Amino acid sequence: MKRLTVVATGLLAAALAVAGCTTMQSLTGWTTLLDGATGYNNFDHVGSSNWAIVDGIVQADKKAGKENGFLVSKNTYKDFQLRVEFWATDDANSGIFMRCQNPKVITDKSCYEANIFDQRKDPSYGTGGIVHFAKIIGPMQKAGGKWNTYEITAKGPNIVVVLNGVKTSELTHTDFASGPIALQHGAGVIKFRKVQIKPL
Repeated sequence: MKRLTVVATGLLAAALAVAGCTTMQSLTGWTTLLDGATGYNNFDHVGSSNWAIVDGIVQADKKAGKENGFLVSKNTYKDFQLRVEFWATDDANSGIFMRCQNPKVITDKSCYEANIFDQRKDPSYGTGGIVHFAKIIGPMQKAGGKWNTYEITAKGPNIVVVLNGVKTSELTHTDFASGPIALQHGAGVIKFRKVQIKPL
C-alpha cells in the first residue's frame, strides 16, 4: 500500500511538473512594453497630451494644444500578437496604431488603427474597427467606463482585431509592412494598464 502511495505521489508530481512546464512555455516569447513597473520607458512622446503614471497606470486626460498625443514605441514590429489592457471614458478618442510609417507623424492613414472611439459619428469604424480600412463586424462594442482587452494579430497582409474575446474587424492589406506601435490620446481619458507583444 505504501509503495502504491509513493508511486501515485510521484506520478502526480510529474504531471504537475509537466503542467507547470506547459504553462511557462505558453508565456514565453511575450515582451511587456508597458505596465506599472516599466511605465512608458519603451515609448517616445509625440504630441501635446499629458501622459503620466498614476497608481501604476499610464494615462492621459488633457492636451496642451490641438495636437493629439501619442506614445510611440522605440522599436518597429512586422508580424506580431499584441495585447493591450485599457480603460476609457465614454467620450474618449483613442486607438492602437500599428506599423506606422513615420514615427514623428502618426495618422490613421499612415498606420493601421484599432479604434477606441464609442462616440464616433460613423460607428462602422468606431471602437473595434480599423479606421479607413476595415469596418466593425456586427454591432459595435462600447469600451467606455470599464477595463477592456484588445488582442491584435498582424501576420503578413492580414490583421485580426479581437476586443474582449470577440473578433471585431479583419483586414487584408499590403501597404504597411512594418513600423512602430503608437498609443493615442485624442479626447477624454484613456488609461493603459498593460501592453505586451509577441513577434511571430
